[in-house]
Amino acid sequence: MDEVSPLILVVDDEENNRYTLLRRLRQEGYSNLIEASNGRHALDLLATRSVDLILLDVMMPEMDGYDLLTRLKSDPLMRMIPVIMISALDAIDSVVRCIKLGAEDYLPKPFNPILLKARVGASLEKKRFRDQELSYMNQIERERQRSDELLHAILPAGAVKELKATNAVKPRRYENVAVLFCDIVDFTAYCERNEPERVVADLQRLNEKFEEIIARHALEKIKTIGDALLATAGLLHRIDEPLLASVRCGLEMIAAAQSLEPYWGVRVGVHFGAVVAGVVGRRQFLFDLWGDTVTTAARVTSCANINSVFLSNATWILIRERCRGQSHGRFELKGKGPVELVECHAIDI
Repeated sequence: MDEVSPLILVVDDEENNRYTLLRRLRQEGYSNLIEASNGRHALDLLATRSVDLILLDVMMPEMDGYDLLTRLKSDPLMRMIPVIMISALDAIDSVVRCIKLGAEDYLPKPFNPILLKARVGASLEKKRFRDQELSYMNQIERERQRSDELLHAILPAGAVKELKATNAVKPRRYENVAVLFCDIVDFTAYCERNEPERVVADLQRLNEKFEEIIARHALEKIKTIGDALLATAGLLHRIDEPLLASVRCGLEMIAAAQSLEPYWGVRVGVHFGAVVAGVVGRRQFLFDLWGDTVTTAARVTSCANINSVFLSNATWILIRERCRGQSHGRFELKGKGPVELVECHAIDI
């Protein structure tokens, strides 16, 4: 509401009454005034104008004050407009009826100028406070939405849901989780050859595409680590065949990297097993994973051929009836010894 000049609508079928009331309001400093001769005329004005207060006569032809008040209070866009009823009727039942219908106040005619001034001023002040409260609530809602957006940018959706429900993300051990790493080949050399703006823009474009692919396969992006991306399947929400979903996702990520400039080569490694997950940190907290499954997936990735999805033979055996694979022999993985690695070429539907 404009505190300097609120817009007041006077509705009365008697022209002399409107003139007297408008003159008195102008004397009290209210200059932004409009008038209507009946309820239907008032509705036409309200369809195009946002008013701060309505002074409404009770007895009018076509649509009386009771009917108009009922229409106003049933409309979500107009129900908050304060209405002061003005009528020659001084019966208590008329006053009670108007208040029950939602009127802010009631004044008898002929009205007392001092009482008119007080009640108009009080009604406008209440509306100012309501408008201010609504503005604060809208601001709080915008901040809440912004907070949710920031949380979803930091944490997986499942972790955000738990955090909002319990104010914490409980550390847990999760069984049967597929862990996927995707690493860009020769990214450091690319950084040395190009301007920072181009490096970040290219990396952002590729990661946005990867995020689309991850969501399409119902995986959860956990984080990016430099030029590497970590995702999981079957961690915070259950999906059918998480290992197959991860291999499909990895193959599609490889195709995406080959289709976008600067046409980076990528290595993808997938492993399957148990992980420990939780949130660490206080100021810049992070949802993260730990355990042998995560470590093995990272080391399988480092041994993968360019533009290939690699799994350990023990993991590939779990999906061998659905996945065409090619053994690349044994690789020495730190902490694991020699491990046979298999390249997945396609998933049979």
